Amino acid sequence: MGEARNEKSLAEPKSLASQILLNLAYVSVWIGLSGTVILYNKWILAYYGFPYPIALTIWHMTFSSGLAFAIVRLGYVEACNMSAETYVKAVVPIGACFAGTLWLGNAAYLYLSVSFIQMLKALMPVAVFIVGCGLGTESYDQNTMANMLVVSAGVAIASYGEINFVVIGVMLQMISICTESTRLTLVQILLQSRGLKLNPVTTLYYIAPCSAAFLLVPFALLEARPLLNDPQVNYDVFTFLSNAAAAFALNMAVFLLIGKTSALTMNIAGVVKDWLLIGLSVFLFHSAVTSINLGGYMVAFLGVCWYNYRKLQNMKKKQQEKEAASRTLDDDDISKPLKSGQNGMSKA
Repeated sequence: MGEARNEKSLAEPKSLASQILLNLAYVSVWIGLSGTVILYNKWILAYYGFPYPIALTIWHMTFSSGLAFAIVRLGYVEACNMSAETYVKAVVPIGACFAGTLWLGNAAYLYLSVSFIQMLKALMPVAVFIVGCGLGTESYDQNTMANMLVVSAGVAIASYGEINFVVIGVMLQMISICTESTRLTLVQILLQSRGLKLNPVTTLYYIAPCSAAFLLVPFALLEARPLLNDPQVNYDVFTFLSNAAAAFALNMAVFLLIGKTSALTMNIAGVVKDWLLIGLSVFLFHSAVTSINLGGYMVAFLGVCWYNYRKLQNMKKKQQEKEAASRTLDDDDISKPLKSGQNGMSKA
C-alpha cells in the first residue's frame, strides 16, 4: 500500500506538469496564429501592394465559408438545427457587425501602425461594458466604471504620444471596436438566449456567408472600380491562400484555447500577445513608439489586468454561492426522509 501511495503521489505532479505544458502549447498556438494574421494583413495591405481591405475581408469570408461548408457537409462537424426566422433575427445582425469589425479593422492598417492599433484595442472592455449596459447584459456599478475610465485615460495618453496619429485611421479602429463589442453582446442576447451554441466551424458556416454578402455593398461602391483599374495591384495565389488559411486556423485555435482552458486564460494570453505585437511591429515595420505611448498603454494595461482580476473574483464568488446553494438542497433532500421516518415512528 505504501508503494502504491508513493506511485500515486509521483504521478500527480507529472500529470499536473503535463497539463501545464499542454495549456502553454494551446496559448502559444493561439498567440502565434493571432500575431501571424495581424502582421500578415498589415503586410498585404500596407506593403505588398493590395490596399483593398474590403476585398481582402470578402476573400477571408469566402474561403472560410467554403471550408466550413465542406467540413459540415462531410460530417466532421454537425450543424445545429436553425430555422429561417432564427437566422434572420439572430445571425444576420451578428453577421453585419462581424463584417464591419473585420472591414474597418483591416482598413485601419492602411493608416496606423500595428503597435498603436494594439494600444487602441485596450478599449475593448470599455466598449463591451457600455454596450452591455445599454442592452441589458451588464449591470452598471461605479467601481467598474472607474476601472473603465482608467483604461480610457491610458489609451488617451498613448494616443497623445503617437507620432503617426492619423484621424481617419483612429476613427476606423474605434468604429471597429464598437461593432465588435456590439457583436459580442448580440451573441449573448440573440444566440445564447435561444439555446444556440456554435463552435467556430458552425459559426463560420452560418455567419461568414452573411458577412460576405454585407461586404459586397461597400465593395461595389468603394473598391470594385479602383481594384479593377489598378495596374500595380499584386495577386499571388500562395500569398492569398496562406493568408486566408491562417485566418481560418485562428478561429480553430480560439475554440481549442477556450475549450481546453477558459475564456479568462484567453484574455490573459491576449495581454501577452499585445505586448509581443508591439515589439514585433517595431522590429519588422520599424514603427515609432514613444515613451508617452508606452506609459499610456501601461496605464491601460494595468486597468485591463485589474478588470480581469475583478472578473475572476466575481466568477469565484458566484461559483461558491452556487456550490453553497447546491449543498443546501442536498441537505434538505437528506433531511426529508429522516423527518418522514421520525413521524412514522411516533404514529406507531
